[in-house]
Amino acid sequence: MISLKRTLYYTFIAGSTVFVASCGTKQKPQQQGPPPPVAVTIDTVESTNAVYHDEYPATITALNQVDLRAQVNGYITGIYFKDGDKVSKGQKLYSIDAQVYDASYQQALANLQVQETNLVKAQKDADRYHELDKHDAIAKQQVDYADAALEAAKKQVAAAKAAVSGVRSNVNFSTIYAPFSGTIGISQVKQGTAVVAGNTILNTVSTDNPIAVDFAVSQKDIYRFLQMQQKGRRAGDSTFTLALGSEVYPYSGTISLIDRAVDVQTGTIKTRLEFPNDKGMLKAGMNGTVRVLNTAEANAVIIPYKAITEQLGEFFVYVVGDSSKVNQRKVQLSKAIGPNIIVRDGLKAGEKIVVQGVQNLKEGSVITTQAPQAPAAKK
Repeated sequence: MISLKRTLYYTFIAGSTVFVASCGTKQKPQQQGPPPPVAVTIDTVESTNAVYHDEYPATITALNQVDLRAQVNGYITGIYFKDGDKVSKGQKLYSIDAQVYDASYQQALANLQVQETNLVKAQKDADRYHELDKHDAIAKQQVDYADAALEAAKKQVAAAKAAVSGVRSNVNFSTIYAPFSGTIGISQVKQGTAVVAGNTILNTVSTDNPIAVDFAVSQKDIYRFLQMQQKGRRAGDSTFTLALGSEVYPYSGTISLIDRAVDVQTGTIKTRLEFPNDKGMLKAGMNGTVRVLNTAEANAVIIPYKAITEQLGEFFVYVVGDSSKVNQRKVQLSKAIGPNIIVRDGLKAGEKIVVQGVQNLKEGSVITTQAPQAPAAKK
């Protein structure tokens, strides 16, 4: 029994010794070194005079346009132009059957002549009665009757003249003339078509040279546009241009007018430009983009947009500092110009920033401008 206890004791001692020895020989974990530098591309910030275009959606419209409507009832008896013609002010365009109006006109003229004859008779009667009255040869009542008849005859003549004028207007309205020089569209009626006064649209005439371009300007930019309007246009001025898709209209425009009031719902005001249109390239109803040259950013800082990172609606760049470490800096952005953007605040000329590889950086990262070396191939 004593021998068994002694054997267990020595076995426990031996096991403890082996455990302590094994703990003593266990290696400590190796400490990790600093992360390798991040390969990036850097650039030096420079300032320049920024020239770019502000762009506004626009609609092309005629400076003067009118719908031709029938002003009397009847049938179209003549069309005196070809669709799409250039027409001159006062040119005859349509005629409406005027037989009924001519007859009414002749009747009104005859009635006027009758009334004028009655007026002559009433005038003579009144003159005769007044002469007799001077010699007390007629009753005063007869003189008063003669004066009243004369006044009634005068009013009848005036009414007859008004009737003649009204009927003559209908005769005149039966022929439609061009209200101004311009281009006439496709006729909406054919010869023989019945038209209704005030309802039937016959055609549309509009001016097309020069032509107007309307666009909306934010109320915060009104003062700037008013200044440009007051300066007027100078030779070679290309402040206002018009883009039609990918093409730019070859002629520049000038401010024609700025509307009287701001739209309270949109906070914008309508502005109108005039463009020359000698070749008829611009048509009313077309859409385009007004490009307004902007040179307000003098000595502006312009950097590639790809150098910008965004976090929660704020914008940052990585600026290269001492020991090839980068610092994240907040910037205020302005107008984008192609692949670049104007930095309004936060950077100054001469500083170095990261323009490629920003997605791999964080505050304090160490960078290198050398491309990372490929790992050596195992032998």
